Amino acid sequence: MKNLVTGGAGFIGSHLIDSLMNEGEHVICIDDLSTGNSKNIEKWLNNPKFTFILHDVTKPIELQTDRIWHLACPASSIHYQKNPIKTSETNFLGTLNMLKIARTLDIEILFTSTSEIYGDSNCDVQEESFKGYINPNGLRSCYGEGKRMAESLCLDFMRTYGTKIRIARIFNTYGPRMKKEDGRVISNLLQQAISKKSLTIYGTGKQKRCFCYIDDIILGMKKLIKTNYSGPVNLGNPQENFSIIEIVDLIRSKFNYKINVVYLPLPADDPIKRKPSVKLAESILQWKPLVDLNEGLDKTIHYIKGTL
Repeated sequence: MKNLVTGGAGFIGSHLIDSLMNEGEHVICIDDLSTGNSKNIEKWLNNPKFTFILHDVTKPIELQTDRIWHLACPASSIHYQKNPIKTSETNFLGTLNMLKIARTLDIEILFTSTSEIYGDSNCDVQEESFKGYINPNGLRSCYGEGKRMAESLCLDFMRTYGTKIRIARIFNTYGPRMKKEDGRVISNLLQQAISKKSLTIYGTGKQKRCFCYIDDIILGMKKLIKTNYSGPVNLGNPQENFSIIEIVDLIRSKFNYKINVVYLPLPADDPIKRKPSVKLAESILQWKPLVDLNEGLDKTIHYIKGTL
């Protein structure tokens, strides 16, 4: 099986490539390295089953593959807000280009959407049927609205051409290879703690998040692409539902020195609560997350310390 992975040098993409390569599959990795890191895939560069193409997915490309995993897009708020027009282009044009390949070759394409499309929801648990409550004019809309448009585009290709669509709505994910200080909670806090800096809490710290370890997300994606289900499917860990303050306390407990806390203003449109319903994933994929936050943090801390 030949797999095309866009954004393959990124956090989630490189873990997906590891999993596919370790199973003996062929992989074509496309990445423009604008936010991805070539070190994440360097161990595969001399493998005959691996091909790396330095390419911007907003530009058309022709190639042969059996399956497409479309992950290309900056995922952290710092990176996608840096060039919001480019983020919108990546979401729309990048997805359009990959859909055209999937249609031409009549193959499956898995699009990685995001929990951001739910916005600052007024419900305690986000099910796939929830339409979302998102600010279409805010600083984060290039990403959230971009992903919503990309989902719509995917389903229009399915309805119009019969393209084989899979949509994974990924919630907060963490683990080794998160970029340093990329704006995401776990990455920021662990980097600060290891460097003996004060931990930053935005807003009151009472806002809640659910965190899913990278290995569980990869397993969910691999199960999803093998189904015939074309609607969006949440992938996240509803059991790991913590306030930011609770996460800070847990991280501080893992170090044998005093770590201070600094409170900063809450960024615009930052959601107060986000918790996935994974009933659909449990039913269709027979999938549920297995790694708890305590174990996942230990693995991530070990990795970060090894890279410093």
